[in-house]
Amino acid sequence: MAIAKELSNREFLQSEYNYHHSSYQKELEFYAAVCSGDEELVAKLFTPIGIESHGKLSRDPLTNVKYHLVITIAMLTRFCIESGMNPEKAFTISDIYIGKMDDCRSVKSVHELHHESVMYYLRECKKMASKTAYSKHILIAIDYIYENIYSGVTIQEIATELKITPQYLSKLFKNEVGMNISEYIMSKRIEAAENMLRYSEYSPLDIGNYLSFSSHSHFISAFKKKTGLTPRQYREIHFRSKWG
Repeated sequence: MAIAKELSNREFLQSEYNYHHSSYQKELEFYAAVCSGDEELVAKLFTPIGIESHGKLSRDPLTNVKYHLVITIAMLTRFCIESGMNPEKAFTISDIYIGKMDDCRSVKSVHELHHESVMYYLRECKKMASKTAYSKHILIAIDYIYENIYSGVTIQEIATELKITPQYLSKLFKNEVGMNISEYIMSKRIEAAENMLRYSEYSPLDIGNYLSFSSHSHFISAFKKKTGLTPRQYREIHFRSKWG
């Protein structure tokens, strides 16, 4: 009840003094610009953390901007993952910058770290985009794999979707992506399994079934070949180790 009372009080005061938080749409545009590597648009939309329209998270100015920086980095991490960045890489960048924040002793140093972290994510997204200038067929194939990763997608299904032969698809994929399409599909299934083992409560058996492996032993063998660990070992080491 205390939270409800405080919420009601704050909403009244914000209405009285015509105070509003930053536009949600503007925030989305900013994170999308970072993910697209658009430096000009990022510069246009960039605002320092901790300004009045961002909300007050702590009465202490330094703590306030640190809280805002954690939120910003968390949002950048998730937007970049959604844009195709490897989750482990995105979360590791997050860990590094949040770790650097511990050494900040002034509001100015937090602002500098904020700008640095935004630009680092932007550059990584830009590099990622430059490496994925694939043909239309390959882009559609990759999208199809992502959309159907849990249903045991096959090369034949993708080729049918593209209205080309499996042989031509395999050759095109190898030339552009640098690996066999079957290897790519398996790597994405294992990545999905890693995320589920790290962040979900599903058992390794359920995850293997969910990802349409032919048997639990097949799942264990494929997973260990890529990660060096069994699914159970991976869960024990990594379960929610990068949570938040």
